[in-house]
Amino acid sequence: MNKEVNEIPVFFAVDNGYIPFLGVALKSLIDNTSKKNKYAIKILYTSVTEENKARIKKYEKENISIEFVDLNKQLEEIKNKLYTRNYYSNTTYYRLFLPELYPQYDKAVYIDSDTICLADIAELYNVDMEDNLIAAVPDGAVQSIEIFQDYVERVVGVADYNNYFNAGVIVMNLKELRKYKFKEKFIYLLEKVRYEVAQDQDYLNRLCKGRVKILGFEWNRMPIMGNKDGEIKIIHYNLGSKPWYFDDILYQEYFWKYAEKTDFYNEIKEIGAKYTDKDKEKDDANSAKLIELAQKETDCVGDDRTNKNSPTKKRRILVNMWKNRQGENPEPVEKSQYRQEILKKIEELEKEGKFDIDAENDPPTIVLTPENVDYLRKKMSSKLKRIFANKVGERFLNNLLKDNKLIIKEIKGIENLNKVSTGAIVTCNHFNPFDCFTIEKVFRMSGKIEEKRLYKVIREGNYTNFPGLYGFFFRNCDTLPLSSNKRTMVEFMKAVDTLLQKGDFILIYPEQSMWWNYRKPKPLKHGAYKMAVRNNVPVIPIFITMQDSDKIDGEGYPIQEYTVNIAEPIYPDENLSSRENMEMMLNKNFEVWKNIYEDFYGIPLEYTTEVNEKNVNV
Repeated sequence: MNKEVNEIPVFFAVDNGYIPFLGVALKSLIDNTSKKNKYAIKILYTSVTEENKARIKKYEKENISIEFVDLNKQLEEIKNKLYTRNYYSNTTYYRLFLPELYPQYDKAVYIDSDTICLADIAELYNVDMEDNLIAAVPDGAVQSIEIFQDYVERVVGVADYNNYFNAGVIVMNLKELRKYKFKEKFIYLLEKVRYEVAQDQDYLNRLCKGRVKILGFEWNRMPIMGNKDGEIKIIHYNLGSKPWYFDDILYQEYFWKYAEKTDFYNEIKEIGAKYTDKDKEKDDANSAKLIELAQKETDCVGDDRTNKNSPTKKRRILVNMWKNRQGENPEPVEKSQYRQEILKKIEELEKEGKFDIDAENDPPTIVLTPENVDYLRKKMSSKLKRIFANKVGERFLNNLLKDNKLIIKEIKGIENLNKVSTGAIVTCNHFNPFDCFTIEKVFRMSGKIEEKRLYKVIREGNYTNFPGLYGFFFRNCDTLPLSSNKRTMVEFMKAVDTLLQKGDFILIYPEQSMWWNYRKPKPLKHGAYKMAVRNNVPVIPIFITMQDSDKIDGEGYPIQEYTVNIAEPIYPDENLSSRENMEMMLNKNFEVWKNIYEDFYGIPLEYTTEVNEKNVNV
């Protein structure tokens, strides 16, 4: 290329539907260019009308040329091999043709059309590539969502997810890519491997790994990552973070600032107005499918990482449960030695009267500090992860029920949920890591989900250090983690107060321990009732009874059939003090559970250790 004129080649890829957003992206880019440089903007396409081309060409200036480049011929070669979904199109693959298509250029910038530039693109173009093939920013979604981290390391083959880049803003070393025979290698890999999660981005990362210059996040700032410190040079409204569809997107003000300067403003407003609740639900579902697909692909690969990163024994059992649900382990299973040890430990703990000690070890606790938790999901990144997690969790739950891996035989007293118009504390016995799925299902069946949410209080270690899909659930499915950090607990209590006053329900396990398939109610702790009294809301006691089914789980034990017993709400008494109310509500809750237990099993509640009434209700 002619270096004297300082020509900066910048590539976009677009179809007719994205022309308005390309117009905004171009306006922001052009407004921040320098008159010292010439900018050769190339728009890659296969189907754009002449009218739309003319609308974009209006942006040309003395030092800015705009050319539309038809890629139909290039795409014809591989179009039958390309995989797309309804939220990606073939346009994502266009950038892969640039090295061969433009032999006159040694390097070029490629940028997606859902971006806003706040700096001169020449600065990005001029980064020192050395002998790297690509210069790019780590992917924000991968940085934020653990399932994607596992996926890129174990499926795509990028050893450290921090080196997996987002292909929406990249500098391409075209000269080195040609020497590397990139096109040939891409077509060869396309024949051998089908990447379905991030499609061309996965191929790029696979082919270029080890030869990527990692740039700072300022060059590809994504709303999904939340409001991070530091400057912003390019904003990328990736995945579901579209400010024209939603009005609470981080950095949306920059998009609208430039949109108002274009002839596309009213058109974009109209596009947003036509985006219905059904469209939003579809968008959420697509996001959930993306996560689910990443998990599925990762599960298929297995886990062959080092001991440092390999799953704990507890996680391996959960993974086995997942695989068994999917029919991967249908043959008879011997009773798990691990589970036998846990049952023996439960017997010992009951004999010793240590009811508040977990029979199973949680993941090592990493202290949760206030800056590492967004209890009320105020950040867009938190909102997006909640959407992903709840959609995947709902599908996971439905599959468990469909495959009889979770069996809800009967629900008694569901009308008691609908008697409560305020916020409420929901208490339940704790006997399985995922008994909260049962409560979630009951909550949905009651119709309450239409007007309020069900939050779940969880342990610190499950939030900060539980791996894989289940860790993703623990962190994002409307959970409220406890913490050993006092400052964090202040924020926890503020969140509890806010949610209860708002009218939401909060699920708490007042036994404070989880004993696998333990059928008796255990002594209760005061915390749940303190929260109820503090906010003048009722407690809704739920006690789940169970019996063996004829189906065997992945650990060789009968799958339990649950009967969910929902009792009458217990309200604070205005004539009692706070302390008296806590004691009253706790005692009533335990008595309700005890009566349900004795009625269902037909035996009196007795423990293998002497426990007086005072010790039972501690």
